Amino acid sequence: MRCTTIKVDTECFFMTPRGCTYPGGACKTIVADCEGCDHVQEWPTGRYCSSTADPAARWTFGTCNMATHVKIAHAVEKKKVNPLKASKRAGGRR
Repeated sequence: MRCTTIKVDTECFFMTPRGCTYPGGACKTIVADCEGCDHVQEWPTGRYCSSTADPAARWTFGTCNMATHVKIAHAVEKKKVNPLKASKRAGGRR
């Protein structure tokens, strides 16, 4: 349904014919960690996230999984190679 509280005329998951069903009755504004994210939208009542109603809850236990401005670096673990076994493997391919 369309939001009638804060983000007027946008599709909202929490909106019903009786009003907003999100606890508190409306979306919450973004937190400082959200600055620079592509999901942040400017509205007359403030800045809100387009993917979640409570951005602070997403940042409680670490990085928000919807954050587009945070790059997670996955460490590639280099395997230790036994040189003796490597030479035997290479010698068997003749």
